[in-house]
Amino acid sequence: MVKKKPLPVVEVKIEKLVHGGQGLGVLPDGRKVFVWNALPGETLQVQLTKQRKDYAEGIAQEILRSAPERTQPFDEAYLSTSPWQIMEFATENAQKQAILQETFAREKVAVPEMTFVTKGPEHHYRNKMEYSFWADDHGLHLALYQRGTHGKQIVAGSSIARPEIDEVAGKICTVLQQHGVRGSQLKTVVLRCNQAGEVVAALFAKDKDFPVIKELQAVCKGITVCFSNPKSPASVVTKELYAYGDLTLRDTLLGKEIAYDVHSFFQVNVPVFVAALEQIQLLSSGAKDIIDLYSGVGTIGIPVGASVLVELDPHNVAMAKHNAAKQPVKVVHASTEQALEYITPEACVIVDPPRAGLHPKVVDSLIAQKPAQIIYLSCNPVTQARDLAQLQEAYTVAELTGYNFFPRTPHIESLVNLVRK
Repeated sequence: MVKKKPLPVVEVKIEKLVHGGQGLGVLPDGRKVFVWNALPGETLQVQLTKQRKDYAEGIAQEILRSAPERTQPFDEAYLSTSPWQIMEFATENAQKQAILQETFAREKVAVPEMTFVTKGPEHHYRNKMEYSFWADDHGLHLALYQRGTHGKQIVAGSSIARPEIDEVAGKICTVLQQHGVRGSQLKTVVLRCNQAGEVVAALFAKDKDFPVIKELQAVCKGITVCFSNPKSPASVVTKELYAYGDLTLRDTLLGKEIAYDVHSFFQVNVPVFVAALEQIQLLSSGAKDIIDLYSGVGTIGIPVGASVLVELDPHNVAMAKHNAAKQPVKVVHASTEQALEYITPEACVIVDPPRAGLHPKVVDSLIAQKPAQIIYLSCNPVTQARDLAQLQEAYTVAELTGYNFFPRTPHIESLVNLVRK
């Protein structure tokens, strides 16, 4: 077998940070290079990890000239989870604002002056984590995949995870090791906790005959052990093997109790999400009819008083119906593009779509029906700006707020209030 020639190490000067979180530089041959562990103005020795005809990617191995904003990362495996640990927090917030403004300008979307909100801690905020496993001569360990590779790095936890999550993850790993579980039998463990610090977990095994381990029931509020098809890299439930305890968590959002579990979609940084929720409530306060088109378990629609929740995932639908049981809310089990009849000229339509943004049929329906107001929360400003470029033929962006939902990472949340022209 022919051994692959290693990619070169090159010297690169970084111009700026881009949407994905890397630093942008230029190679001697004129190609753009996207570099992790990089800040604007720095000169770096970069190990290339990917070569393409018109661009390359890499990771800085040595800082030849450091930016004054550079800081020492908290985690050895910071690139796996939170690659912006390398900069001061004020710099992170400023960079996110600049990227957000550049993203809308690129799509020629006219926006007002932006407000940027950060709230709560910059570390130990995530209420959900997923860890892989690694086994060696010293036993079984928690691990994270190294960015851009299939390799794993042993960790004890993460500085962005709630401490309760890492404590339970460590206990699960210890119990598995005590029972002789091999790393090859395991995929990952997903853990969630609520604001009260209660933790639930889902352990994904590649072995259909994974042993029953009763000691797992003592490690947290509830745990499910699931077989997950080893042919798929994703940790999805093929079959639940067994479960212990109560897998349901509850948090209160704007006075409404919202239940969810380890498999539900729920925002990972509750204090900042509540700030966004308060703004959505304020913006929609004069609406006669509020429609939530990507409702999940009802985390937005129920607290702000929506009359209709539309959700595709059956698990989320069941949770949404439970959460809406005491509210005058209709929960519709359908994809948004199959529920276009709920978009009416009188409605205030709230959308919080996945990273892919709005379905083209939804954009077309919004333009055709022209609801009085659209409130668009997005975890991907690139697709949000793409959608707004089309919607602005019928709407004006009245307010734009950026949120740092994910401190120490490049991810940005943005909230746009659209009013009909």
